[in-house]
Amino acid sequence: MDEAALIETVGEALEGMRTVRLRLPARAQYIALARLTLSGLADTAAVSDELLADLKLALTEAVSNSVRHAYPGGSGSVSIVYELTGEALAVEVVDDGAGFDPDRLQPLLEGEELAEGGLGIAIIRTIADEFELQSQPGVRGSRVRFVKRLRPPD
Repeated sequence: MDEAALIETVGEALEGMRTVRLRLPARAQYIALARLTLSGLADTAAVSDELLADLKLALTEAVSNSVRHAYPGGSGSVSIVYELTGEALAVEVVDDGAGFDPDRLQPLLEGEELAEGGLGIAIIRTIADEFELQSQPGVRGSRVRFVKRLRPPD
């Protein structure tokens, strides 16, 4: 895949829900396009600058993991789905690359030093209100989904 593709957008059809699907080459230079798409969608919901910065960080970590780890020595693509409702923004990042064992990640701190792996996932978990990670060693593809509430629950 040489070019990014906006697969579809759906807006206001489902009572204020907006969905944007983006498919990008798994290359670092396309991460900025994923972030710009998030910014544009967040503008429609009047998301604060601080929250947008957190969401961009979580998105960057999720897409970077796919770019760095899913296709060692090869090329592939990353699919991103953004779903915006009046209450929350959900982001799903999917690749078809090499799977991994999520239980082997060592996030957070070990003593006074950062652990070697899993820091990006730890960052996403910290930012998100909901987090899902699906991957298995020896099975193609990984899926990261996170949700951030935009307004406090009633």
